[in-house]
Amino acid sequence: MSDPAVALTMLGILVFVIMIGFPVAFTLMALGVGFGYYAYYQAGTAFFDNRVFYLLTQNTFTVLNNDALVSIPLFLLMGYLVERANILDGLFTSLRVALKGVPASLAVATLATCALFATATGIVGAVVTLMGMLAFPQMLKNGYDVRLASGVVCAGGCLGILIPPSIMLIVYGAMASLSVVKLYAAAMIPGFLLAGMYILYVIGVGIVKPQWAPRLPKGEGDVSTGEMMLMLAKSFFPLAALILSVLGSIMFGLATPTEAAAVGAFGAMLLAAGYRTLTWTALRESVFLTARTTAMVCWLFVGSATFASVFAYLGGNVLIRDFVLGMNLSPLTFMLMSQVIIFILGWPLEWTEIIIIFVPIFLPMLPHFGIDPMVFGILVAVNLQTAFLSPPMAMSCFYLKGVAPKHVLLTQIFSGCMPFVYIVLITMGLMYAFPQITLWLPSVLYSS
Repeated sequence: MSDPAVALTMLGILVFVIMIGFPVAFTLMALGVGFGYYAYYQAGTAFFDNRVFYLLTQNTFTVLNNDALVSIPLFLLMGYLVERANILDGLFTSLRVALKGVPASLAVATLATCALFATATGIVGAVVTLMGMLAFPQMLKNGYDVRLASGVVCAGGCLGILIPPSIMLIVYGAMASLSVVKLYAAAMIPGFLLAGMYILYVIGVGIVKPQWAPRLPKGEGDVSTGEMMLMLAKSFFPLAALILSVLGSIMFGLATPTEAAAVGAFGAMLLAAGYRTLTWTALRESVFLTARTTAMVCWLFVGSATFASVFAYLGGNVLIRDFVLGMNLSPLTFMLMSQVIIFILGWPLEWTEIIIIFVPIFLPMLPHFGIDPMVFGILVAVNLQTAFLSPPMAMSCFYLKGVAPKHVLLTQIFSGCMPFVYIVLITMGLMYAFPQITLWLPSVLYSS
């Protein structure tokens, strides 16, 4: 068997083993070391003199010494602390009151709350679950269509993947050797464009089909302007100020992502203390979850680097590149093919595995097709919204089903998510047709 054929066998085993549920990081390392031993084998050398062991240790040191990844645990700590600050109830209530006059006001308030809270935490499962317990019953109680209410909660909870400070963009920046600061700027307009299109859709439903999204009953939520401002001051403004200070310091060059993440984590701690929820238990849980998630990401990087090095050494990258380039695809066809593959991979795999394992296969081909890697990365981030929303493996739907009333069927949740999937696809089409949606803000802020 030729070396490229061995590389393809290696890739096939990886996909199969991941599908049956083995831990991805250690599967990558095991395959990298196993096939690497074959690739680097030299007759007459001692067992541990094989160069694959040096490769593994060197990759481990390089990943753990990567400055770009230091911001990941800090942003995660910020998110877990905000999640445990118990401000979601007050945030949703204040936005519901402030938006009472808007058609489908409960749905709009839910999406606005999701966007703000997802931006602060970036944890899809947590946002969907919490909003599923808080906003979903409120919408059902007010007579909302089950499908619309389901789609609003699931779609809104996924926005943290895209809107900065997104952990996914940090990982993509490290893989593609791009500035995280510029990626954050590139994601701002697409992220809020997507959230805005969600909101316009539910307002349209509230106007065209008011029976699907009834207005609040008369008298409910009626408060004076002063009371409303006080509610917003207690719930909305502190969290918004924390997010804007973190993002603003990054965008305007006042701090690096790592420095801003450290300030954000400290600010989240102060926020939790201000709401009197900074208990020893909450702090310990936040630190534990941060350490666990950070370790997962770092070992994924180590395993991916080892696997990719051996795969490239055996000629797998060249084989795939030559095969794709030999198809004489146009840039549009290549983009469609790559995004469809990522869309399908999003059903069984988490975004971390897609970004670290599969996206690097496409990155070397982007110059040939004249595709900006920043545009490609933001398109991938938008695409991954669909992975959480489209059946049969839509994880956000399962998160919601876990906390929804028993009469709510999974098929209803799937059905409710589909219009939001179409909105994501429309957004991706606009981003490809008009790349300045992605590139304008970075070019304005960092033209020098």
